[in-house]
Amino acid sequence: MGKDIIIACDFSTKEDTFSFLDRFKDIKPFVKIGMELYYSEGSDIIKEIKARGHKIFLDLKLHDIPNTVKRAMSVLSKLNIDMCSLHAGGTSDMMRAAAEGIIRDDGTRPMFIAVTQLTSTSQESMQRDLLIDEPMDKVVAHYALTAKNSGLDGVVCSPHESSRVHSVCGKDFLTVTPGIRFKDSVKDDQSRIMTPIEAKKAGSDYIVIGRPITTSKDPVWVYGESLKEFLD
Repeated sequence: MGKDIIIACDFSTKEDTFSFLDRFKDIKPFVKIGMELYYSEGSDIIKEIKARGHKIFLDLKLHDIPNTVKRAMSVLSKLNIDMCSLHAGGTSDMMRAAAEGIIRDDGTRPMFIAVTQLTSTSQESMQRDLLIDEPMDKVVAHYALTAKNSGLDGVVCSPHESSRVHSVCGKDFLTVTPGIRFKDSVKDDQSRIMTPIEAKKAGSDYIVIGRPITTSKDPVWVYGESLKEFLD
């Protein structure tokens, strides 16, 4: 099981995306493609980025009835992506169906992970809006165990919950953690955040960094410094 930094390429056009990636020259970071870019450019953007040699986390966070998600995952499996997500809130029936759909014709599949609670969600908003009164780390750990029992490889959670997830699901169960900010970064709309080195100490397997890299004046340097913090 490797560790890596995933750059969230939250751009709206392929022109902006490739203008950003061109700055990395021969460096090929693992990138996350989310709803904004995928809905804007479609599957062609995935094929173009793969052709450039990047690993791709396709983060569409599917959440629907089991049959619909299974069929959608079957389509996405043909894109040669390296990681794919859905919402754990869709229940074990949906996750098990999706795990069947994501298998490729040759029997392989991308890393398959479930979103637990978004890093923009606080304990207070979870209680107020979702009527979930349990502590955040307990809720996330329960979602993670349900995902594991449904055949998934890991979860998306905040770095604050990585240790709890591993204690419940084992060290080989992946924790992919957004909500990464540097000490001098703007918090933006994130609630549960850590720095790269803090996330490393917390046990995160992959960290996802978006705006602190993509909006910086020198994203290649920031990416390199982040790698030093997280991997060294």
